Amino acid sequence: MNKDGGNLDKDLIRELAELLEETGLTEIEIELKSGRFRVARGVNLTTTLMTTGNGAPPPAPPQEHREPKRASETEDVAVHPGSVTSPMVGTAYRSAEPGAPPFVEVGSRVSAGQTLLIIEAMKTMNHIPSPKAGTVLAILVEDGQPVEYGEPLVVIEQG
Repeated sequence: MNKDGGNLDKDLIRELAELLEETGLTEIEIELKSGRFRVARGVNLTTTLMTTGNGAPPPAPPQEHREPKRASETEDVAVHPGSVTSPMVGTAYRSAEPGAPPFVEVGSRVSAGQTLLIIEAMKTMNHIPSPKAGTVLAILVEDGQPVEYGEPLVVIEQG
């Protein structure tokens, strides 16, 4: 029972926990008319919000379980100032549909607002735009890969 005397939707919580296991994600949260549900596993529940002097969030720390893709071994691209991070939990897609060419490749010139990739979250396709014009230095996710909030996706060098 919840604090208002209503019944807790145990089946929904089980389904969300199974989804975490299937996708390898550590956390998922949804809001329905019946309430907000958050399921997490193996995470530290302490959250720290930091900003830089210009109000922008700092680059996300590197993901320990994954090596950066298509990047120089001497440069840690995940903490590069041009790192574009995921604004949500979902599945990353590099093209608009299966078989279509990817939105960008390493070395592509992009303009501010140009779609870099799509993240599917709760059956909604969310276009992830380039925050600035420049050249794609690295693409850190594969097509169809699950991503988490704050995870580095693409690195763009301004220029």
